[in-house]
Amino acid sequence: MNQVDIDFKNKKVLVMGLGTLGGGIATTKWLIKHSAKVTVTDLKTKSDLVSSIKALGSAAKKIKFVLGKHNVADFQRNEIIVVNPAVPRESKFLKIAKHSGARFENEASLFFRYTKNPIIAVTGTRGKTTTVNWIYQLLKRKFPRAVLTGNSSTNPMLKALDILDHKSPVVLELSSWHLEFLPQTKRAPHVAVITNIYPDHLNRYRSLRDYALAKTNIFINQKSNDYLILNRQNEWTKFFLNKKPKAKIIFPRAKAIKGGNKFREIYGSHNLENLAMAVTAVELAGVPETLIRKSVSSLEPVKLRQEIIYSTKKLTVVNDTTATSPDATIAALKRFYDGNLFLIAGGTDKKLEFNNWASAVKKYIRPEHLFLLNGSATKKMIVALKKIGFLKQASPRLFENFLDLLKTLFKEIGGEKSTILFSPGAASFEKFKNEFDRGDKFNAYSKKLIKSQ
Repeated sequence: MNQVDIDFKNKKVLVMGLGTLGGGIATTKWLIKHSAKVTVTDLKTKSDLVSSIKALGSAAKKIKFVLGKHNVADFQRNEIIVVNPAVPRESKFLKIAKHSGARFENEASLFFRYTKNPIIAVTGTRGKTTTVNWIYQLLKRKFPRAVLTGNSSTNPMLKALDILDHKSPVVLELSSWHLEFLPQTKRAPHVAVITNIYPDHLNRYRSLRDYALAKTNIFINQKSNDYLILNRQNEWTKFFLNKKPKAKIIFPRAKAIKGGNKFREIYGSHNLENLAMAVTAVELAGVPETLIRKSVSSLEPVKLRQEIIYSTKKLTVVNDTTATSPDATIAALKRFYDGNLFLIAGGTDKKLEFNNWASAVKKYIRPEHLFLLNGSATKKMIVALKKIGFLKQASPRLFENFLDLLKTLFKEIGGEKSTILFSPGAASFEKFKNEFDRGDKFNAYSKKLIKSQ
């Protein structure tokens, strides 16, 4: 096997983590299509993975399944281990496989090895999903066969790979996990974007620097004829520049966007930054400025990201379920504060700090307007709030059940104009499958309660 392409025919490949979001399914089907001898192992049981196994279709008959456990022998005998995002980097099974001489891949490294299309790739802590969606919408005006994939449950990379036309631009959303295996491919995006770096995923990385270091992999293989778009306002940009990227460095200017002030009023200042990055990326991809200018006003917001799901003169309801870090919720509080803002927050901890989050909550939310869904991060939120005297003698409004929380909240909405902001500031795994499941439930429950009022 050379460093770039792998001939999977008759290779023994272990997929570590089938999962339920679609990426593991697409990867496994792709490997079967390329004649690999595939074993799938997952700590979830067969009953947990019924829908995923069904989605594999006829490919399932060609797979050896080891579910509800991992067997040491599988990590010793397989030549290639394809790793799922939920797998801890310090897993003892990965150490066993490495000791046995296996090589590691994930869906992103496989995608980069095999795609022939020009790639625009976006990573960062906040704004990457919005940025890739707007890049895609703008690209489609000139390149109708452009494709959006990456950190997606609806169009995973290896599902998209076999339908590409080998020439139209592909837009990739890349998490830090995706980037961990990218250097070994010796390939890079033609246009790379890092939106920003804020504390996140510290349950996976030893430090914020370690997390930022994973992000540098997006440009590590770029050449002098490639482009790297960075956020001049973010304090970690200096860290990236100190790594001496070979690509041409571009700093987008939000102020230069015509109609930017109106856009800021509608979508918020942080989204004007995302728009500036998207516009810069598509200009570098060859979309004419005149076409971009015509298209900006018709850009569609991204589902479940500060999404206004209901709005009347009296009530606005916002679903920001993908705010899985404190900084994301702070941005939403700034955007939607209207004097009578209700916040729903709480969830699973990623070893993040909530002091700045607590200060923002104290600034924008009355104590009786804060509704918390219990979880490991929620406990840290309460500690941070008590430290600054937000709750004083009052007990936090803490709920174990999501529907009970929403029923209580909607009963208390009075005649005054109000905004309900669901921006958890934490991950979701203690009570939901993922943040999208959480967001879908919020929409369904909220719409039902609004109808019943």
